[in-house]
Parts: sequence; C-alpha cells; structure tokens
Amino acid sequence: MSHGGFLRQHSDDPELASHIMHDYRQADLDPQTRGMLDFAVKLTREPWAMKKADVNALRELGLSDEEILSVVLITCNFNFMSRLANGLGVELGEGRQEQIAAWLSPAASSLGWLMTPKEA
Repeated sequence: MSHGGFLRQHSDDPELASHIMHDYRQADLDPQTRGMLDFAVKLTREPWAMKKADVNALRELGLSDEEILSVVLITCNFNFMSRLANGLGVELGEGRQEQIAAWLSPAASSLGWLMTPKEA
C-alpha cells in the first residue's frame, strides 16, 4: 500500500497507480511489465508451482537473465519483509490508515477487504 501510495502521489497517472494498488490486471500495462507482475504473483502465491517455463516466458518478453534475477530477488525481499512484519505483529502507526485511504481512488477506498486492517 505504501509503495502504491507513493506511486499515486508522484505519478503523472494516478488512475494507473490506483490500478496497481488494487488490481494490476485492470491496468493498461505493456506485456513485459504485466509478465513481470504475473511472475511475481505466482512466485508469491504458489512458489512450488514455478517452472523453467515461467523463466523462459520472461525471456520471451525480452528480459535478460540479470533482469529476471532482479524480479526474483525483489519479489523474495518484499515477501520476506512482509512475513517479518507479520510475524512480529507490526501494526500500522496511528493515522497511517487514513493516509492510505487518502492515496486511493474512491473506488479502491470503498473496498472493505482492502481498507480493513487485519485483526491481531
């Protein structure tokens, strides 16, 4: 959410930023960016299902092996930091939820599942 909020504040396309924060599949993205995001989502949600074909799909989109490694490392680091915060019970600071709501488009901020903080 914080990265999406930053993108929304500093982007020339706040609608794109809202799509990225809510559901990147609804955004108007180039095939390479969509492919990287699809790869990152699969690696996050189903790491056991990753195959060489997933890497080859990124190569077919024009990514070098170094760029593919970067996608993997960024995804892993983000997941690690999220699990670390979740595992330690890190909670949003006071007023942070309101800041997040201000960054979102009206459609995204009306989604309860997106805006409701997790209960401890």
